[in-house]
Amino acid sequence: MEHLLITHGYLALIALALIQSFIIPIPSEVTFGYAGVLSYEHHLNIVLAIVLGTLAEVVGSSCAYFLFRWGGRPLVERYGKYVLVGTRDLDRAEHWLDGRGEYFIAIGRALPVLRLPVSWIAGIVKMTYAKFLAFSFIGTLVYACVLCGIGYGVGSAWTKVVHDFKLAGYLILAAVVIAALAVLRHRYVELRHERIRSSR
Repeated sequence: MEHLLITHGYLALIALALIQSFIIPIPSEVTFGYAGVLSYEHHLNIVLAIVLGTLAEVVGSSCAYFLFRWGGRPLVERYGKYVLVGTRDLDRAEHWLDGRGEYFIAIGRALPVLRLPVSWIAGIVKMTYAKFLAFSFIGTLVYACVLCGIGYGVGSAWTKVVHDFKLAGYLILAAVVIAALAVLRHRYVELRHERIRSSR
């Protein structure tokens, strides 16, 4: 990705930001961080890199939102039982997101691991698009500013910093996996008790 950014500059930044926020989990910390490094080296303008990268990410995340809004819920309704997710779970998630979930969107779009799936979740539960767009933009802008700023600040020491970012991303991913397993276990027990009660 560094080579693409060096060779194609803003065009590569826009393309990578679109792809990584839509469906393919390209490490966005590398995209924005290295854009900051190139700004430090006067190959890019940091303000323009932040603006273009943020707008491209918002477009990509909006595409993901509409894709999963159109096809995500039917898939969950048909196959969700195999991963212990039912329509009642979707209804609860939709109610929660409509109430205060915009903060979840903003925070999720500002975190390395969660920033891709939050768009899918918002689409599946049919969160209001205006809310999704506004808070996705806020979270993405914060993320782009922080990463580009770090890249600009560290300059030539970028290789070590990106290694630390990847390590932090793995730690966040591990925490998310552990939390997801705990939720699945809870759902399994809950569904089992519901079946026992219904069979009496």
